Amino acid sequence: MAKTLFQRIADGEIPAKLVHQDDRCVAFHDIAPQAPVHILVVPRAPVARIAEATPAHAELVGHLLLVAARVAADQGLRDGFRLVVNNGRHGGETVPHLHVHLLGGRPLGWPPG
Repeated sequence: MAKTLFQRIADGEIPAKLVHQDDRCVAFHDIAPQAPVHILVVPRAPVARIAEATPAHAELVGHLLLVAARVAADQGLRDGFRLVVNNGRHGGETVPHLHVHLLGGRPLGWPPG
């Protein structure tokens, strides 16, 4: 299977405005932000979506959430933030590579979408 856009960013083949990177994931600014702060936290491992994650991915999924929280603090999102994981076409997924959206910097309404 061909590499996704996010896999190519994680592999360093496509430049991105990185705010975090470690051996398990990268975090970078979204190119079409939906809030003043919109960062994607993307695993280096090619997991297509959360519905395809297995118990073997539990530590990775937890790591993505903890990294998102640390990045939120680094970005100064003291008044709150939202984490979103889209799954499938009806869930708003546009890139078939698991990722967490970190959104903040303004009040976020509910319900979303």
